[in-house]
Amino acid sequence: MTSKQSTAELIRQLAASPAPQPFRTGMVAGGMLAVLLMSLVAFWLVFGLRTDLAGAWLLLPVQAKTVLPLVLSVLALWFALASSRPDGQIVLWPLAAPALLGLLLVFQRLGQRAEGSLLTEVLGQTAFACLTSITVLSALPLGLGIVMLRRAAPTRPAMTGALAGVAAGAGAVAGYALHCTEDSPLFFVVWYGLAICIVACCGGWLGHRYLRW
Repeated sequence: MTSKQSTAELIRQLAASPAPQPFRTGMVAGGMLAVLLMSLVAFWLVFGLRTDLAGAWLLLPVQAKTVLPLVLSVLALWFALASSRPDGQIVLWPLAAPALLGLLLVFQRLGQRAEGSLLTEVLGQTAFACLTSITVLSALPLGLGIVMLRRAAPTRPAMTGALAGVAAGAGAVAGYALHCTEDSPLFFVVWYGLAICIVACCGGWLGHRYLRW
């Protein structure tokens, strides 16, 4: 078979192959959200919501530890999807806004507490359970997001994966916070933030490993 015949045969094979389905960002967002919600519902069924949630929700720290990570999750997912296209142009500074608001709550709390009680309040009673639960709750939505993003074409795969990790981790935090009774910003900013960073690092590694062209 000549080179010209080989090329013609390859063209015929490609023409006969079904066209790849277009990449739809809505499917990625919907898939990650659906899996995250299923994971959270399973968690709530086993471990429950905090019993005083209705009354506690009137307190600013309780609102903040759910609303701030929820905002961070939405922003990170938006940027992850934008960065999944070769022509995607994003700026990451809006991601700092929820973190800065959390730090403001920390500084406010520092001004209210006696020095001897600070370490006890930071460590809390459920730090290990917090890290473990959030990491586990993030695993499925992050994994699904990486699988679905493989059909995209990110030029910075590690960053795209890390943003997907932030989205999954912060979303898991927002749901976990409805169960957690540790309401001090000294606790939840430190441990929730650390959990999100862990999931983001996992997402960055997965993105570098599996989202490269």
